[in-house]
Amino acid sequence: MNTEQVLVTGGSGFLGAHCVLTLLERGYRVRTTVRTPSRASEVREMLRRGGIDAMDALSFATADLTADAGWADAVSGCDYVLHVASPFPATLPDHEDELIVPAREGTLRVLRAARAAGVRRVVLTSSFAAIGHGHTGLDRTFTEQDWTDLDGPDVSPYAKSKVLAERAAWDFADRGGSPELAVVNPVGLLGPVLGPDLSTSLILIQRLLDRGMPALPRLCFNLVDVRDVADLHVRAMTDPAAPGQRFIAAAGAPMWAAQVARVLKDRLGPAGARVPTRQLPNLLVRLASRADPTLRAFTPDLGIVYRTSAEKARRVLGWHPRTTEESIVASARSLIELRAAGRA
Repeated sequence: MNTEQVLVTGGSGFLGAHCVLTLLERGYRVRTTVRTPSRASEVREMLRRGGIDAMDALSFATADLTADAGWADAVSGCDYVLHVASPFPATLPDHEDELIVPAREGTLRVLRAARAAGVRRVVLTSSFAAIGHGHTGLDRTFTEQDWTDLDGPDVSPYAKSKVLAERAAWDFADRGGSPELAVVNPVGLLGPVLGPDLSTSLILIQRLLDRGMPALPRLCFNLVDVRDVADLHVRAMTDPAAPGQRFIAAAGAPMWAAQVARVLKDRLGPAGARVPTRQLPNLLVRLASRADPTLRAFTPDLGIVYRTSAEKARRVLGWHPRTTEESIVASARSLIELRAAGRA
């Protein structure tokens, strides 16, 4: 058993649960935050689905990004913090501050508590949404040097929340003292589902499998496996080269929704037989989005391709993600299993 202890914020979320799972598998003692004590049992069940039975190294703290209470106890005795928790709804909020305020202020709460407790390093989960959005010239590859232009066209409240939270974290770190800071900027998350919390990318696959989407929007996605993003967080937590750096987490070239659908049809057998392959004109998608809040969140990206590279994570941290096709199949199979178990 590793004597080092890691706090993972948001352990009941899709990425948070996989970070907890990865750390436990590697022998760390882990504490994770939940908004209410009742959610601890949900996290344990998710970890069991991931293959962890003995959980003597796992503990819980009750804390919420919107309040100071609980954070001092949460970070007490921790060597590292993975700050994963952040609001990410499947539909657009009524007001952007519903995302921006808890993301930015919650990040600062975690950093202040970590500094007071003597935590050595914090790894912040940001997003590619803090890098590649709001730009008019898209015929290039985005890297960690880029920042989303908040004054650019069609910048979503979620993208704004990730930019402002990450900027606040870097400003905090620049004022000196502990903890060290590293940032991971994932693209769309896929991979095995452990519980009811689904990423937006997984909701797309679920709707394709259920034929809740009779035809495909002209959407293009950068994708990465959640297991590989969890691994990248641990690498950023421990590698001496990570502090002061951002790391994009992306598996490969972007894929159109039609390509994702084709992988499902080709690899799932009968379970993929009903996956649609017909493509909808953008105008029809925009019309349909008036009645479908999930589609409404995607419409600004219709027909747009964002190119990015994870070369830095590979070079600096030795990170090697799975192929996108493998992640798509793993996502679909776990969704089918979850539905069969009556949990989806």
